[in-house]
Amino acid sequence: AWRPVSVEGPGGRERFGPLTMGTIRVYYTSVTGSRQVKQKQAEVTRILDINKTKYELIDVSISEHLLQEMRAKAGNPNAVPPQIFNGDDYCGDFEMLYEATENEEVWKFLKMASIDKPAREEITV
Repeated sequence: AWRPVSVEGPGGRERFGPLTMGTIRVYYTSVTGSRQVKQKQAEVTRILDINKTKYELIDVSISEHLLQEMRAKAGNPNAVPPQIFNGDDYCGDFEMLYEATENEEVWKFLKMASIDKPAREEITV
């Protein structure tokens, strides 16, 4: 469901081609000593997988440029992974996604049209 994004050079050019607008992007880190960060990152991808959401993982440990880009887009100079975006639109962090999941508002959180939401059968007893 995901494709890693790599960069080359200080210009931040992606080797795998341009990202499409409207793509869910999860900024994460593959290098962390924090078990809490690892757990949050795993939970984000689990929630997206359960909701059959296509997403791309962007590893901020590859380049300081990617970390700064994530923080600038999130509007928080101290933001830490995981951070979730729809294209370049900031959706939120792990806690915000978790809250949206609890309220059954994942699609709203991800800023995805309800038409994209998988059909859900209602069973009346």
